[in-house]
Amino acid sequence: MPVVFRRGRRGISYADERSFDRDAHGVLWERAPSQPGRGVPQFGRVHSLRQRLCMSGLRCQVCGGPADRRPDGLLWLVDAHLAELLPAGEITAHPPICRPCAHLSIRACPHLRTRQVALRVRRFRPFSVRGALYLAEPTGPRPYDARTLQLADPRIPWLLGGQLLVELLDYTAVDLDDPMA
Repeated sequence: MPVVFRRGRRGISYADERSFDRDAHGVLWERAPSQPGRGVPQFGRVHSLRQRLCMSGLRCQVCGGPADRRPDGLLWLVDAHLAELLPAGEITAHPPICRPCAHLSIRACPHLRTRQVALRVRRFRPFSVRGALYLAEPTGPRPYDARTLQLADPRIPWLLGGQLLVELLDYTAVDLDDPMA
């Protein structure tokens, strides 16, 4: 779908924009076909609609079911080593996950086999969006750069979102092999 100017040239829009094309933060999102259960995983490629729905709805990034939730927080699987994590304010584009899919992901994803840490996250917040930043040209909006913008950035109306990122504010690393974790 071609991107056009939003009314008043206040950013970008789709000519036939629908209510679910834009989120509560005013971000216009890439359109992606929804065909659950079809195809095979494409590691390293992000389905923008699925990622946004899983992140905002706290759904498992693999199966789409509820993420693993316990009194000590939601389960997140982050592609990092524990020593690389910031004590607070870790940013991730990966939605939470359920416990069975966490084990499956580590076995199936080549990147996670050697580099991952499971976290119980007690506090988090939507933080930024990764996508295509557009310029206002006389002939219409034109994409010119891939960017990650914080939600408070005044250029958000010019971003076509592809991934929602959250900031993990309060978390503890856990061992997935420990049934109590």
